Amino acid sequence: MALNINEIRSDFPILQRENRSKPLAFLDNAATSQKPACVINAISDYYSSSNSNVHRGIYELAEDAENLYHQARKSIAQKFNVSVNQVVFVRGATEGLNLIAQSYGSLVLKKGDCMILSEMEHHANIVPWQILSEKIGFSIRICPTLPEGSLDREWISHEFSKGKVKLISLTALSNTLGTVNPIEEIVSEARHHGIKTVIDGAQSVPHQKIDFQKIGCDFFAFSGHKIYGPMGIGVVLGSSDALNQMPPYQAGGDMIDQVSFEDTTFAAPPQRFEAGTPNVAGAIGLGKAIEYINQFDISDIGKHENNLYRIASTGLSKIEGFVEHGTTPNKAAVLSFTIDGIHPHDLATFLDAQGIAIRTGHHCCQPLMKVLGVDATARASFAIYNTEDEANRLVEAVKKAVDILR
Repeated sequence: MALNINEIRSDFPILQRENRSKPLAFLDNAATSQKPACVINAISDYYSSSNSNVHRGIYELAEDAENLYHQARKSIAQKFNVSVNQVVFVRGATEGLNLIAQSYGSLVLKKGDCMILSEMEHHANIVPWQILSEKIGFSIRICPTLPEGSLDREWISHEFSKGKVKLISLTALSNTLGTVNPIEEIVSEARHHGIKTVIDGAQSVPHQKIDFQKIGCDFFAFSGHKIYGPMGIGVVLGSSDALNQMPPYQAGGDMIDQVSFEDTTFAAPPQRFEAGTPNVAGAIGLGKAIEYINQFDISDIGKHENNLYRIASTGLSKIEGFVEHGTTPNKAAVLSFTIDGIHPHDLATFLDAQGIAIRTGHHCCQPLMKVLGVDATARASFAIYNTEDEANRLVEAVKKAVDILR
């Protein structure tokens, strides 16, 4: 069923504002998404009527907060087909990947071992593994990106066959290229070789159906603010076997079983990895965002977003000197591009004056920029609430910028 975009847009208060005295066209959704009123209200209502610390409170207010917090975890578990004990709250995908690297990576990676990353990874899925590698002494092999922006699958299979790879950590969807990686296929092959699998799902959750059990990976991390939830909250989905093996990542309140000066024992997952006062409001907001997005068919969202991408890509491709980075057929609605003779920052500044918000820079993917042979790209990324008019406005504004700036 076709989405009612006007009705959807009315759910997002910020879309009513102007940008530089022009109607706001927010095309920076790969950086963060805007929030529907139900999410904003859920957070406000929590602070207005249910604010209390969770765990161990025996008064009604604390029980209300605990119930809301538990319901948020339950909503997330149901969406991704896991048990509530497999949902670990973190600050975002970045903290989640650090948790996985430091707690799980240190268990399965030993000196002389090998792991795989790809050229298209976000820094958050590179640097934690580099830090761990320097500490332990394993090597990191880098999967090449093919010219159209897809992973070199033959390279991965060849590396797997050598018998030295112990872990692979990949993005499900490139934040720069828009490439949708075949993670189920890669995870299945990895499992056949006994290789552990970590998926950075930050970009995929708003656009794809994610079934943790079907994917079969050991870990899947994502951020709430990319899926219409608040900033400062994210989730690590982990297999029960992996989570039960892992030592704590941080220590403090609520992650313990018993504490004495002689010995300390730790709680079972997920509490073992949630030290200190949790972001209760953030979790509630994320739970409400999940409920909001669940009312739509994810395939309808994808069709809508991909249509906007095609409008923008087709229109911009007619501009002399336009280069799109990431042209594999299997991609999401992320359009990264450069235009000969115009720096991406200058282009973004010009578009800002037209009310259009895009992202420019290296997108936390400096190694990928080196592969692409550029210092930066301009990036337009589409979401459920964007319109065909906004895609066309982008094209016309870029054409105008070219006439003026080049």
